[in-house]
Amino acid sequence: MGLGGCIILMAAGAILTFATDWHMQGVNLDLVGIILMIVGLIGVSTFSGIARRRRVVVQPTAPVVEEEGRYHRRDGYSDGYGV
Repeated sequence: MGLGGCIILMAAGAILTFATDWHMQGVNLDLVGIILMIVGLIGVSTFSGIARRRRVVVQPTAPVVEEEGRYHRRDGYSDGYGV
């Protein structure tokens, strides 16, 4: 269930709790609405916690460049040209 499903659960619970005056024998619609709102709130918090954990950005480590031990002379003869 994604974020949209959780919000729909919360909206349906609020409608059942605050916007209806139906009376069903054996079912308390106010309690059902409150339960739906709580489940939707738990879902939103769980979804946001998972999404926040997924968005952690780890900085890449820079590769270590080691210099080679040989040095070139730039006199025109050591690199193969000017024989």
